[in-house]
Amino acid sequence: LVPKIQQRVLSMPLPSGLKTVLGHAAGPFTIFFWAPTFKWMITFANIGDMKKPAEVISTNQQIAIFMTGCIWSRYSLVVNPVNYNLFIVNIFMGASAAYQLYRKAQVP
Repeated sequence: LVPKIQQRVLSMPLPSGLKTVLGHAAGPFTIFFWAPTFKWMITFANIGDMKKPAEVISTNQQIAIFMTGCIWSRYSLVVNPVNYNLFIVNIFMGASAAYQLYRKAQVP
């Protein structure tokens, strides 16, 4: 079903740049686009938690988020197709968790 929809969309008169994005192996007609796109919600929630006092931040949760960011950042660059959306979201995920862990370490 999805390949037929993609084919129909790509047959429409669209700018070449948009067609390139829509036809990409990691484009919006694949899971390689949507999984990292929704993963941004975890990163946004983690950034939103920066308003919370550092005392209530879960160290284990932040370690898990940090490790996820590190591991999947590397993985996103070695899979085929290379998934830059996944790479970027995981860099931000790891960085936000690293900052949260830094904040937690400052608590006496």
